[in-house]
Amino acid sequence: MADDEEQEIKRVRTPKDEEVLGIVLRKVGGGKYQVYCTDGRERICRIPGSKKRGLWVKRDSVVLVDPWDIQGDEKGDIVESFSQAQQDWLEERDYLDEIKEFL
Repeated sequence: MADDEEQEIKRVRTPKDEEVLGIVLRKVGGGKYQVYCTDGRERICRIPGSKKRGLWVKRDSVVLVDPWDIQGDEKGDIVESFSQAQQDWLEERDYLDEIKEFL
């Protein structure tokens, strides 16, 4: 069996409403990450408290970002992190076209 066949894709959450996909450029410190988003903006993002224990984020991870209502162009929350198989699924369906240069 190949590695691709071993990883099952259960359900991939796609962006809804104002959510955008992004790629983690680096960890800034204090639980914050610099993320380049598909709308062309760089945001400083954090993992909200309710998801802090269950969400693992590292450099070059593809994540789902929910921009804040205030300062939404600069800041946001990371609400989902995607596995490699999920990233491939998103890439096949052209969700990651804007951040392809970082992958």
